[in-house]
Amino acid sequence: MQHIFLVDGYNVIGAWPELSRLKDYDLEAARNTLVEWMAEYQSYTGYRVVVVFDAQYVRSSQRKMIQHKVEVVYTKEDETADEYIERKAIEWKNAKTQIIVATSDYTEQWAIFGQGALRLSSRELLFELQEMTKSTSRKIQRIQEKMPKSKLNLDSETLKQLEMWRRGQK
Repeated sequence: MQHIFLVDGYNVIGAWPELSRLKDYDLEAARNTLVEWMAEYQSYTGYRVVVVFDAQYVRSSQRKMIQHKVEVVYTKEDETADEYIERKAIEWKNAKTQIIVATSDYTEQWAIFGQGALRLSSRELLFELQEMTKSTSRKIQRIQEKMPKSKLNLDSETLKQLEMWRRGQK
């Protein structure tokens, strides 16, 4: 089954303390940070992630782009993210697709429930992201502990470079 995860961008930014503070002086940085975090979430879960920002702060026609392998949509002028998300939840719903929406907008939650989609509040998404980060850190630590230890006295930068070469990266 395919999972499509629709994120109400400004709603999540407003609900997460770190991003809410950041948006007060650099809205673009807050948007980019959210997209980066959603890219990590997408990588971890395997879900198709679509972050939707409404035209409240961006006056133009609808734009779609890919950032860090995440679909980012700026709705057309006078269209809210809620309207876009509801429309896509109906359009993409089928027997092989599960739609999940991240928003803390109570009205939106009930609207998407009516379309058969699941909802995740902005706060629940933040907790999931924090748990995902902890889990990933623990896995990395276990892997590093199992790695063979070198008898050579090499600094961390040299070890990092050797590991990149081993993985075929430059």
